[in-house]
Order: sequence, then structure tokens, then C-alpha cells
Amino acid sequence: MQRLAGGPRHQGVVARVTPLAAKHSLDDVLDGVDGPPLLLVLDGVTDPHNLGACLRVADGAGAHAVLAPKDHAVGLNATVAKVASGAAETVPYLMVTNLARALGELKERDIVVVGTAEDAPQTLYELDLRGPVALVLGAEGSGLRQLTRKTCDLLVRLPMAGAVESLNVSVAAGICLFEALRQRSHGGH
Repeated sequence: MQRLAGGPRHQGVVARVTPLAAKHSLDDVLDGVDGPPLLLVLDGVTDPHNLGACLRVADGAGAHAVLAPKDHAVGLNATVAKVASGAAETVPYLMVTNLARALGELKERDIVVVGTAEDAPQTLYELDLRGPVALVLGAEGSGLRQLTRKTCDLLVRLPMAGAVESLNVSVAAGICLFEALRQRSHGGH
């Protein structure tokens, strides 16, 4: 065991593994989508538990990818993988150098970029999400960064009936993505 593990600290277990294939590029993901793309974009999510939960909900709703900026975001790590419960391996997580530019590229592909903001005039439920759409959510507390907000085609809010002003980003992502799934499954909103 020591020889296979490369030392005495093996705890009785040795595994032989091969590296995962490199994640796809945004173009690779979009070119491989059958039907209208559904993307989740996270702006400023730095907590690995939130990212893991967002990946899990993205997988459950059938999102084709999750995008985030390389700066102001958490990368894939052991905590993210554990919380994601397998979704870190099934949903492409693409970290882009410039989020506003990536959103512009989505727009060039006729993907509607929908940001979430508590002061938006329209609610999520008034929007047709059956076409190509990227749902953009910001970090808890600070929300979308100003440039990201300006780059969105439109802004929507989640209607809130209680005393709290906002939801955890993974909960909000679940609501948004599953509303898109509901509309796509039932042919309307």
C-alpha cells in the first residue's frame, strides 16, 4: 500500500484515477444544445456552498451551463463538489474573463439576457422563458454589479410577500430555472 500510495499516509485506501476532460468553451456548449438554450449566470457568488447549490438546481432544471466571472466568483473546489451532489460533473461551469463581454456574445446568439433585481418593474412570472434565455443572478446583499445590470436585456424581480427583502441566491436560481422549465414543459406561462 505504501508503494502504491507513495508514502505511509494512505489510511488503507489507494485509488487510481484519470483526470476529467477539460470543460467546454461557451461556444462548444451552445453549439451542442438541442432546442433553446437555458443558462444560469452568477455575478459575484463567492460562497462555495451557494455555488454548489446553484449547480445542483441548474442540473435539476436542465440548464445547459452555469457562467461566472473569473474574478468575483468561487471556482470549483471540494466544498462545491460535495454540496452539488454530482452536478459539478454534469453541468458545465464556465468561468469567463469578462462577464459583460460574455453576455454580449450570448446576445449575438439571440439569447435574451434576463437579470434579477428587487427594483425591476416586471416579475419573473410575467416573462416568456420558452426561448433562448440566460438568467443572471447577483450575490446576496450586493446583487448584480452595475455593468452586469446595464448589459442585461431586461430585469425582473421575484415577488416577495413576507418581511424578508431577498432570498438566498441558490433559492432564487431554483425559482427562476424551474419557472423556465415549467413554461417549456407546458408550452406557456
